[in-house]
Amino acid sequence: MPQLTDEAVTGDATEAAPEDAAEAVSAAAAAPERSGTWMTPAEYGASRAALWTGALVLVTDTDGRVLVQTVDYRPDRLMPGGAVDAGESPAAAAAREMREELGVDGHYPHGLAVDWIPADTPGFPPETRFPGEILHVYDGGTWTPDRIDAVRLPAQEITGIEFAEPADLPALMDAGDARRALSALRARVNGSGAALLEDGRPTVPTALDRLGVLRTRRVPQRAAWHPGPVPAHLPVRERSGWLFAPDGRVLLLIARATGAAHLPPPTAGPTAGALPLGYRYEARAADPARTAARADARTAARLTAVPPAADPAYARLLATPEQVRELSDWGPAGLRELASVHAARERLSLPAPPRTPAAELPQDGLHF
Repeated sequence: MPQLTDEAVTGDATEAAPEDAAEAVSAAAAAPERSGTWMTPAEYGASRAALWTGALVLVTDTDGRVLVQTVDYRPDRLMPGGAVDAGESPAAAAAREMREELGVDGHYPHGLAVDWIPADTPGFPPETRFPGEILHVYDGGTWTPDRIDAVRLPAQEITGIEFAEPADLPALMDAGDARRALSALRARVNGSGAALLEDGRPTVPTALDRLGVLRTRRVPQRAAWHPGPVPAHLPVRERSGWLFAPDGRVLLLIARATGAAHLPPPTAGPTAGALPLGYRYEARAADPARTAARADARTAARLTAVPPAADPAYARLLATPEQVRELSDWGPAGLRELASVHAARERLSLPAPPRTPAAELPQDGLHF
């Protein structure tokens, strides 16, 4: 092979082909400068990730249980919802799925979570070529018994519905679905907007996520609510307090081992303006004086400080009264107790707190 000289390689384009050289110079001047990372539209489009999109709706009943449905194509339970069709918005898909699956018309503008599902998630048949998915979880609200009775299931696909205790979801659902549902439920309780999830796990966990609230069954406290002091003839089983911070939020204890929520004892901190709020009691005999049942007494007071933590087994949060109720299983009497709580708050000249994320208090206490 003959050796090529520099002149042969570079050439003299003007002398060899003046017309071609002029066209080349003109084209070079017109072409955009390719500096840095540069792709054609086709290359850029091919580089983007292709994902499925889905929409789900979280619904609870008045006892705080989560709506799940059974289907004819898999053994575990699902939240209502499904795939977003081509050209359809996720919110429109949520409304369509609720109408198709439960016969319920509605509009669901408030998002609770956006979840990224990785492509290697198990459970998808290989032939689906599952590319990963983005799931939008919307707030379907709290349904009354009348609205639940209005549900109409289709002839196929959805075979039944039930309302499950939040802690039971991992036993009823796929693990990722259960994580997603609980994360969305905690986001609803917090009221701070939609949570960003990756495979059901929050990218920025809140205090409720870190402490795992609702991961164990709530202790039912469904006895009737009676405002005022406990009658002298009734023995008291337990005393607890609605202890208000200056902003109207109340002290709440979370057991670190279980995530269970508890009202603190009235002695959890120095207080002022204490007053008997009411008690929970349900007679088990015709003569209440002779029954073995005991009353659970509630006190309301204004906290003047939160002392250093005495029991490391519990985390201490400030939460709104509504958040306390939503993390508890108090039955229909919960609304009546909540009304008494707000009446006491007003008597203590404290403001009605807006819903903000429940905040964990420092171990060394807090002075107001």
